[in-house]
Amino acid sequence: MTRRQALKVGAGAAAGSLFAPAITRAAGSTIKIGYVGALSGIRAAFGETESWTIEKMKAHLANGLDVGGKTYQVELVIRDNQSDPNRSTSIASELALRERCNLVLAQDGDGAISIGELADTRRVPTISTMVPWQGWFFPRGGNPETGFPYTFHFFAGSDTILQTFVALMGQVETNKKVGTLFLNNEPGQAFMDPQLGLPPLLEQAGYSETAGGGFPITANDFSNTVSAFAAANPDILTGFMYPNHFIPFWNQIGQAGLSPKVCAMAAAFLFPSGLEALGDSGDGMATEVWWSPRFPYGSTITGQSAEALAAAGEKESGRQWTQPLGYGHALWEVGLAALQRSGDPTDPDMVRDAIASLNMETVIGPVNFAGSPIKSVAVTGLAGGQWRKGTGKHPYELKIVDNTALPAVPIEAEMVPLGGA
Repeated sequence: MTRRQALKVGAGAAAGSLFAPAITRAAGSTIKIGYVGALSGIRAAFGETESWTIEKMKAHLANGLDVGGKTYQVELVIRDNQSDPNRSTSIASELALRERCNLVLAQDGDGAISIGELADTRRVPTISTMVPWQGWFFPRGGNPETGFPYTFHFFAGSDTILQTFVALMGQVETNKKVGTLFLNNEPGQAFMDPQLGLPPLLEQAGYSETAGGGFPITANDFSNTVSAFAAANPDILTGFMYPNHFIPFWNQIGQAGLSPKVCAMAAAFLFPSGLEALGDSGDGMATEVWWSPRFPYGSTITGQSAEALAAAGEKESGRQWTQPLGYGHALWEVGLAALQRSGDPTDPDMVRDAIASLNMETVIGPVNFAGSPIKSVAVTGLAGGQWRKGTGKHPYELKIVDNTALPAVPIEAEMVPLGGA
């Protein structure tokens, strides 16, 4: 979504209201927390664990939230954007204008960018996550020295993800040729940026790139790019795509007779379901690791370790843990901590100031807005991982193989070539 599109937020429901005087929220004993996330649609895998987390938060808040000795009842306004930017725009208007939420939590990039302009104008404190911070910050015209008035974001940077990928590549002996392909959205554009993305990192590390460029979200035919890769014969494939893109892409790679030694694809291998869909060929796929049960951190809400949180999620949902489980939980940790530290959760300025001053450890690790050189952003760490055939209850298990960007996370295994895992 562009800045121009974001400025259209609320036009249908409240024409001309975008730059109207800020809404006055009556002081009272009830806090209203809005939530927007991709619970269905093409990004549904990112929201697969969210319903479970939301139910846990409802139970946690059933008796209210203590703020400075006063108990506030909490009303949750949960909205599914269905992975649709247009629906995100409508929800942004609803949460900020009609529901008049005291705090909005945005689980994905569409929801975060859609509500950004409106939240800043209407004084609605908003916290978002699960998209590289550059993809949230710069499309909105962010200035690192000033940030935004009421909107905040915590996540790793695209630079950290890419540096982790280069570190993973370096652990396997290859011909130093890399084929790249990226989904043409905000994170993908950041990844393929010729000055700040992956291309200069590859060049600095001595790799030669065959660039496949960007592709639209509806794509399922990658034959032209695969032909270019077949001519160059790279040992390494990398980029950014969702699982529904990777499956046809990988099938076409096989049909072309290519046998890469390393495949590190952002987003595509975050989820075990994506590996299972590949059958035996999923063995050895590499990925960024936002969070795993091996992270040595715990929840400020439940007191559970990362391992205990993952185990509880698996037991109650009947599904293997996924990385967004940690970040979805941490989003509530950060939001509730801000409300409790605000002194008055019904005062948007006090909530905003509480978010800006947060420096806390969550189940995903440190979240530090107070000490960040980029205002409105808390840059988090991540690790590098490789999927291996499971030896226990799961068909595939994710092993930590690189901790350059987050040394506190222990290494579990060595990176091995595809097919040799």
